[in-house]
Amino acid sequence: MAGAGVIDEYVAALGRALRGPSGARRDLLAEARDGLLDAAEAYESGGLPRAEAERRAIADFGTVDEIAPGFQRELAVSQGRRTAALLFLSVPLTAFLWAVIWRIFPETARIEQVKPGWFGLLARAVDLLQLGVGVVGGLTLLALGRGLRRIRRPALVTRRLGLFVWVQTPLVAAMGLTLAAAARGPVGFGSYLPGLAVSAISYLFAGSALFSAARCLRCTTAVTALSAADRERSLSRW
Repeated sequence: MAGAGVIDEYVAALGRALRGPSGARRDLLAEARDGLLDAAEAYESGGLPRAEAERRAIADFGTVDEIAPGFQRELAVSQGRRTAALLFLSVPLTAFLWAVIWRIFPETARIEQVKPGWFGLLARAVDLLQLGVGVVGGLTLLALGRGLRRIRRPALVTRRLGLFVWVQTPLVAAMGLTLAAAARGPVGFGSYLPGLAVSAISYLFAGSALFSAARCLRCTTAVTALSAADRERSLSRW
């Protein structure tokens, strides 16, 4: 493994060109490095000097500009799966916890007295929207898993999921605040420990979803940029 300077420089340059989940990125780079070292050792055993063997292995593998777009697409899919799994697990759980809270909260009777006529309809819309988000997460997880071979542009699925989260999360938050305002407080909720705990969980899940969705957009933007640069290089050769 010693003396792998040329390969290490190549792998480092490839890593700088990629955007995505750190664990998945490390795995891809480690796999690329191992393959390059194996190829270099084969050339070296054939009589080439070590440095030349490494350069030959890299030439066979492809330049960073040639390899990065494919690796970036894999990272975009990985980030899409992570975000989809988070939605699939967290959003229905959050909806269930809030349904329980509003059933056991001591001020429920008062809420029934002060709430406007549209309160129930909006509350049901929030529940259905959150359920729908969970369904979207599950379907996306399936599409980027078993259905990956049937999708021509999986990075586009990841991008649309990221955009969806950035629309849905603020919308649900605004609807929730509207419900809280319509219920006039509700009185006593600020010191109600189960409600505060569920609020904290909701904020944590929402923040995590937005962060993960932002990474989806970042990954897919990198896919677009690298692919466009690769097309320009291909055209310039002609």
